Amino acid sequence: MDKLVIEGGQKVCGSLKISGAKNGCLAMMPASILAPGTYHFKNTPNLTDVWTMSRLLGSIGIFCELNDDELFVDSRNINKFEAPYEHVKKMRASFYVLGPLLARWGQAKVSLPGGCAWGPRPVDLHLKGLEKLGAKIELEAGYVLAKADKLQGNRFHFDSPSVGATGNLLMAATLAKGTTQISNAAMEPEITALARMLVKMGAKIDGIGTSIIEIEGVDSLQAVEESIIPDRIEAGTYLIAAAITQGKIEITNVNPYHIATVIDKLEEAGCEIDVSNDRVTLEMNDFPKPVDITTSVYPGMPTDLQAQWISFMLQAKGTSKITETIYKDRFKHIPELARLGADVELADNVAIVNGGKRLTGAVVMSSDLRASASLVLAALVCEGKTEILRIYHLDRGYEKIDKKFEALGVSVKRVKTELI
Repeated sequence: MDKLVIEGGQKVCGSLKISGAKNGCLAMMPASILAPGTYHFKNTPNLTDVWTMSRLLGSIGIFCELNDDELFVDSRNINKFEAPYEHVKKMRASFYVLGPLLARWGQAKVSLPGGCAWGPRPVDLHLKGLEKLGAKIELEAGYVLAKADKLQGNRFHFDSPSVGATGNLLMAATLAKGTTQISNAAMEPEITALARMLVKMGAKIDGIGTSIIEIEGVDSLQAVEESIIPDRIEAGTYLIAAAITQGKIEITNVNPYHIATVIDKLEEAGCEIDVSNDRVTLEMNDFPKPVDITTSVYPGMPTDLQAQWISFMLQAKGTSKITETIYKDRFKHIPELARLGADVELADNVAIVNGGKRLTGAVVMSSDLRASASLVLAALVCEGKTEILRIYHLDRGYEKIDKKFEALGVSVKRVKTELI
């Protein structure tokens, strides 16, 4: 097992190419179930989660091969309709295979998902949506058993937008008979990218990028070549890394529109930011101003950057309030930040950050993907050395994070360890 050893007190400076979006790739790979053929995904990130999805698809007969940043998928030989617990337990995005399997094959057996260690992420919205399309669903021994001779188009309204459920229902509806309307749908860029890929495959979809999506079912789809969109969470994390160290960074291969809210908040904190078509430059020359955030669905402040923002606000000379509205118990990074000297008060879903306190390096432990990123950012401004254990969480969502930080001029070393 690996750990990261980080020497604090150095500025993040330089240029960095952002990788393809983890969440975009994980939504698009299962779409290959919908049509037999060979798929080519460009700008694919080399991440643990992508390999996990590849192994899951492989278990049902889909061949996946990743060369550099190009992923080749061959779905011509699907021979099973079960997503076993051994794969699904590792990653909640594995549940994306339910809708495509049901739509194309009329049956699916998918384990209830695992993934991050924090908080409930119920799948009831996935199941209710598929039932509205005519699926018969049972729960048995930790598995979802779904059947449908032919899915039927219908209307479905989400009480609250769900990215995963929107993606699952969207894929299922492409092969349903008749028209499906999804209202209060998730509008995240990863869902928009999935919808555009489905259109290239031959699907008929209106309202892409809006909260009301209408899908007219077709008889069949075809394999395509597609490029994965840039990872907006990775982009936001590295911008915050430069800001927290009072450095300067240029990120390329990024869609600034996808992180517009993050850019606005960084400017409010005192960062100087320049935006062009596919790049963002940030420079920070002082401690940040305290800035409150409230996480919300896209295009609001992403919950996946909440932990990183708390680390950033530890440098502000004042008090800031961070309100988490998506996953209200997503604060397992706070006790570990406290080991570094952070002063954060937590009440229900609100964290009060008392910034400007001295941070000192220590041994800390990752609990989930984004919590891990917050520890890395805080370590960058600690006095002395910080060791971060369980960094397999980081490898799920940040490609070569140690190498990228080294290229930006800071000491982030990956070291083998026996500790867990």
